Amino acid sequence: MPSTDPYGDLVRSPLGSRLTGALGLPRPAQLRRHEADTPDITGTVLVLGEGAGAEQARTLVAAVGAHPVGEPPAEGGLTGVVACFDAVAHPGELSATALALGGALRALGPSAHVVTVARDPEQAEAPAERAARAGVIGLTRSLAHEMRRGGTANALLLQDGAALSDAGPAGALAFLLSARSAFVSGQPLPAGPGTPATASASPGATAPLAGRVAVVTGAARGIGAAILRTLARDGATVIGVDLPAAGEDLMRLVNEVGGTALALDITAPDAGRRLLEHARTRHGRLDVVVHNAGITKDRMLANMDAARWDAVLAVNTASQLAINEVLLAEDARDTVAADLRIVGLASISGIAGNRGQTNYAASKAGVMGLTAATAPVLAARGGGITAVAPGFIETEMTARIPLLTRELGRRLSSLQQGGRPEDVAEAVAFLASPAASGVNGTTLRVCGQAMMGA
Repeated sequence: MPSTDPYGDLVRSPLGSRLTGALGLPRPAQLRRHEADTPDITGTVLVLGEGAGAEQARTLVAAVGAHPVGEPPAEGGLTGVVACFDAVAHPGELSATALALGGALRALGPSAHVVTVARDPEQAEAPAERAARAGVIGLTRSLAHEMRRGGTANALLLQDGAALSDAGPAGALAFLLSARSAFVSGQPLPAGPGTPATASASPGATAPLAGRVAVVTGAARGIGAAILRTLARDGATVIGVDLPAAGEDLMRLVNEVGGTALALDITAPDAGRRLLEHARTRHGRLDVVVHNAGITKDRMLANMDAARWDAVLAVNTASQLAINEVLLAEDARDTVAADLRIVGLASISGIAGNRGQTNYAASKAGVMGLTAATAPVLAARGGGITAVAPGFIETEMTARIPLLTRELGRRLSSLQQGGRPEDVAEAVAFLASPAASGVNGTTLRVCGQAMMGA
């Protein structure tokens, strides 16, 4: 991908590195991202903690091809750390593993991934136990701000009595340790037991979406195009959906990845029915739906008019509700898989708000709301619904932002750079896959731990 960040390129040159270091300027590191035919998890991973979680972590790390160790190597070069706090019941029990983690940080190599493992504090009844579990989230968020050389830190929260070795947590751990999560940092990811692992769900599977049919709205360009390509790379048969005006770009893309195209206004009353009919007649089934399509019509609320407000809410939120209703109806069961996975695109604007974006923030907060509310319905069928909230991503849209605002958006995160469309696509692909069977109803931020809403 051609660079859109000249400052980042300068920092990574020998002269630029010395200059920015001397001036105390941000020094974003080159992130290690997924590369074709290259393992996502390699090298040496330190496993800390006592009890069942640590033992299971060692087994899982070995299963994905890395080398688990109990002590940081003297020569450094750790590619990851799994710090298990799953047995803590009191804040006083955090210190041993937390301080051991701190002592290992200097041994981390570039783009290393730290994952803390704890039980979900929302499911604890005893105050001390809840305090201890919540403390793990707090230390993880702070650690993410301290990571260097492109490293990340995230928390895996075990739900509903799950063991780390269960399919849901195992899949989530593999994602968080991998190069596919390069722009995810400072985030808690809850995971329940999930469904028994299949070959496609196993960590490191090369085609986790093989045999599945996936639809992506707003697929003609930008993040949508990256999502479509990534799902196809992971084995899915893809359906690209976009407005008729984007038909030429859409056809070029689906021909590239071997999918089919559907020209469709997703706000049309019959959009859900037409989408379902396309999947039924062209592919015989539908397994994954990615609601990526979205628009902005920014104005200060004092200057907002009904047309701008209504258009944004119609595309970004109401269309998802209407399409989901069609797909979850009883008469769609002959086409829609029982383990249907839906992924919606939210935004950190919907979490933190943003000046001049009251309509957009309302629409994206709405996506997170409908995701949480729909989760029990999907769970009862054996499927799941999640959302992804991107931060500053390098796209044609952000390239049009004024220079100073654009630079602030890039640098005001722990990773001190903007993400790429493929960073969002990797998160979507994980959440759409069987490996995410234990993740439901949650919104995952892909923002490099942006200070906005942190």
